[in-house]
Amino acid sequence: MSTARDFDFFFGEWEVGHRRRLDFLDPDSGWEEFGATSSCRPLFGGAANIDEMAVPARGWTGLTLRLFDPETRLWSLNWSTDRTGRLFPPVTGRFTPDGTGNRVGEFLGDDTHDGKDVRVRFVWSGISATTARWEQAFSVDSGETWLPNWSMDFTRASAMEASSREPA
Repeated sequence: MSTARDFDFFFGEWEVGHRRRLDFLDPDSGWEEFGATSSCRPLFGGAANIDEMAVPARGWTGLTLRLFDPETRLWSLNWSTDRTGRLFPPVTGRFTPDGTGNRVGEFLGDDTHDGKDVRVRFVWSGISATTARWEQAFSVDSGETWLPNWSMDFTRASAMEASSREPA
């Protein structure tokens, strides 16, 4: 069951490896890779949080505001960048067990991309004390099929610092 503490794992500083499809709707599109840093902090005693991501290689900054609704037990994830100055339509969902003892978060919503209506899916997985993975996929057929178009692999900044200090 989803709780107001689901995103506690994400508080702190992170190094981020992005892998993004050049055309979000083209399965034959190439990919680009770039780095970023992210910092997440709790709000409302953990029932909300905000992270800011600096992407200097691409010249933008983004943020996600996450809010937990105690009545529905769903999270809403709301994204914005300094390029638009507005919130994109939210995705909503929850964390559930994946059958191996780990928890996976799935969040769905509706948006448009390049003038086409798309169903959006975010998946949080691979969550540990030092790592996490986020993946985005779009569907143009109401969720019948999905095209992954962006992933971010997070490594806790303190883990990166510790590994760089270890002798070779």
